[in-house]
Amino acid sequence: MHPFTIKYQPKTTNEIIGQDLAIKKLKDFVINFKKQKKNAVLLYGPPGTGKTISAYVIANELDLEILEMNASDIRNANQINSLLGSAISQMSLFSKGKLILVDEIDGLSGTKDRGGLLAITKLIEKTSFPIILTIQNPWDYKFNKLKRKTEMIEFSPLDYLPIFEILKKICDKEKIMYEENVLKGLARRAGNDARSAINDLQTLTIEAKELTKKSLEDLGERNKLESMPTALTKIFKTTDPKIAITAFDTVNEDLNEQLLWIDENLPKEYTKPEDLAKAYDKLSKADVFNRRIRRWQHWRFLIYINALITAGIAVSKEERYKHFVQYKPTGRLLKLWWAKQKSMKKKAIAQKLAEKTHSSIKETLKDTLPYLQATFKKNKDFREKLTEELDLSREEVMWLRK
Repeated sequence: MHPFTIKYQPKTTNEIIGQDLAIKKLKDFVINFKKQKKNAVLLYGPPGTGKTISAYVIANELDLEILEMNASDIRNANQINSLLGSAISQMSLFSKGKLILVDEIDGLSGTKDRGGLLAITKLIEKTSFPIILTIQNPWDYKFNKLKRKTEMIEFSPLDYLPIFEILKKICDKEKIMYEENVLKGLARRAGNDARSAINDLQTLTIEAKELTKKSLEDLGERNKLESMPTALTKIFKTTDPKIAITAFDTVNEDLNEQLLWIDENLPKEYTKPEDLAKAYDKLSKADVFNRRIRRWQHWRFLIYINALITAGIAVSKEERYKHFVQYKPTGRLLKLWWAKQKSMKKKAIAQKLAEKTHSSIKETLKDTLPYLQATFKKNKDFREKLTEELDLSREEVMWLRK
């Protein structure tokens, strides 16, 4: 049996639901590529919103050959220059136009020793064919230079109603019985991810060909996530590494937040100095591995990190502490982390401005940007000139106008 995600993937742009504006912009870019100021587009948005399939559908409609490469497979400059460099210079095998898709560039390293992002940025300037790149979060600093070379197109998070329409069409074609309110419930649970919703639909109806309220409730129970306090209890209240090592298996928190939770609550639980020292030694080693992952993309280190922050911390104490601790999320550090995420757009603008004014980003944020923003809001002529001079994206313009 074919997966529904493959069997019912869109064949035409009209079948891609909820992204009309993004599809129009992308198709216009490809059709009028030779007239464009930029040689590449950057499609950004959450998973399951149609970024990758849109490239394939448009290539099919325009009778273009499409060459796809995944950024997770070509992370360094040598690989990118070899594979992408050949693609941008060679004619199509079938004597027709060509479209180049570089998928999931979030995984690319911005560090000098790997040079993946810089290599792609340079190749974009030389390409004879349209390049489409996809990304989930384009606001990281390391993508600033790349963004200046691309036209950014947003694929918005899908509301549950478009996802419901997709699921409804599949049910009708597969003759799956359903109640409308139950199908809408499944669409809501998908969290804006159409692909996830389609997979859940197939899982729930593969045997009975019917979607019931009970099956949806069962799905909720199977996907029920444990809380961080529960996970910390498994680590802090045991000395058995086999119990502790599974603590984060069913927790929906990313690694950075796991580390922050442990850091906040560890000194409240481990009151003996020697136990606390051993536990923090494990936590610090995990943080070192985490930084190596961010720098070099060595994802195999994740297994070491998990072992250190679960079993490692659990066996750092001689015996289980009997006192009760109410585990709480970190305060200051987590607030700083969230603030950093929210300020990415601001700092991306500041970096562009700093390059033009030959000053530091820090000075620009403090002395220049506040005054520039005030003028930007009031003066239309200044706004247009600055937008062109700094090559500001639509999102950056919107931020400055707020």
